[in-house]
Formats: sequence, structure tokens, C-alpha cells
Amino acid sequence: MSKYQILVVEDDAPVRNLITTTLKAHDYRFISAVTGESAVMETATHNPDIILLDLGLPDIDGVEVIERIRSWSNVPIIVISARSEDTDKIDALDAGADDYLTKPFSVEELLARIRVTQRRLVLMQNTTMQEAVFVNGQLRIDYAANCAFLGDEELHLTPIEYKLLCLLARNIGKVLTHKFITQSVWGSSWENDVASLRVFMATLRKKLESTPGSPQYIQTHIGIGYRMLKVENS
Repeated sequence: MSKYQILVVEDDAPVRNLITTTLKAHDYRFISAVTGESAVMETATHNPDIILLDLGLPDIDGVEVIERIRSWSNVPIIVISARSEDTDKIDALDAGADDYLTKPFSVEELLARIRVTQRRLVLMQNTTMQEAVFVNGQLRIDYAANCAFLGDEELHLTPIEYKLLCLLARNIGKVLTHKFITQSVWGSSWENDVASLRVFMATLRKKLESTPGSPQYIQTHIGIGYRMLKVENS
């Protein structure tokens, strides 16, 4: 049986049963919640490895659930929602969600997203096997501690933002294509991954760049991808 435990937050019984039946058939351990408040409580109590979260909950909105959990936990959160507008997706990603699936979804895609998240968890756990510290100008990444600093201030990054920053840092000076980045971070190149990438890169740059529109660390190559620039110490 899988060592990973998944929290399923879904108030629609048929959808919840579909998800939990799928997880059980593939040997995942799971617990479930039907409200936002219970989702926060279950996360604090059971410390799940992954959360599958519906946004349209009966008590509080799923985006608020993400924000509350993100205030103390970096557990991967995959949103599964009937909301298909770009603004809804951006709101959830900005709040700290790691991925977003729109209902109706295929069981195969759900399982693929979970597998990608598992691989990302393993990679994050194995960062202690890699070089200890990366320094570029005022930017410092402590791989062993899974944290980054700009000068003396710690950067408060979501798991995806941190993964993107590390990927760019390990390829400093190289232009990384959208496809390379999405496959490295999400493990695939689904239709909406480039849009998600743009959102995450925008939020990451806000935390890194002091002057909007004047990139110091991350350069955009329109239609191609991104590159981390080498910065002189100041």
C-alpha cells in the first residue's frame, strides 16, 4: 500500500466517492472532509502528504482554505473545481495551490497529477543530497533547509515557486523553454500548464525583483521561456 496519505475535500458525494474509490483501487491511503473548516482541522491533525480540494464548499470558500493552510504548511494542494474561468484558477494558484484540475476530469489525469506531485515530494526530500548553498548576487538558496533568502530577508515562497527558483538556479545562464520547465516541475505539458507557469513566475518575480519591468534575476524570452541571469555581488 502507498505510504502517501491524501486528504479529499469534496462536499459532492458522487464526486467524493469517485475520487476515494479511485484512490483505494490504486492503494492510496485517504481521509475525507466535506467542509472547509474540517479540511483545515484534518490537515492540522493528520498532516496529509497531498490535498485534493474542491473550491465550492458549503461553509468557506476553497481559496480561503488554501490561504489558511498555507499560513503554516507547504503540503501540496491540487484544486479540483467546476470553476473554469482563468480568474478562478489564478486566484487559487496565487493563494498557494500547486495544481488545478477542472471538472469534469478524467480519472487518468487525476492519477497522473498525483504521481507528478509524489515525484516532486521525493525530489524535495532529496535536496539534501545536492549542493548545500547557491549564491547569485543577493539571492541565496539553502537547499538543505529548503529555503531562500534575498539579502538577510527570507523569501516566503510556495512549493512551486521554490521549485521554479531551484530549477532556474541549477541552470543559471541557460534559457529554459516553457516545455522544459513545465515537464520538470509538473512532470507533463498539459494544455493549461504554460498559463499556470506564467502565474507562478509573476508571483516569484514580485518577491525577487525590486523594480517591476526591470528584471535583475529572471529574464523572460517571449514565446520561448525564462532564464536566470548572473548577478554581481553588491
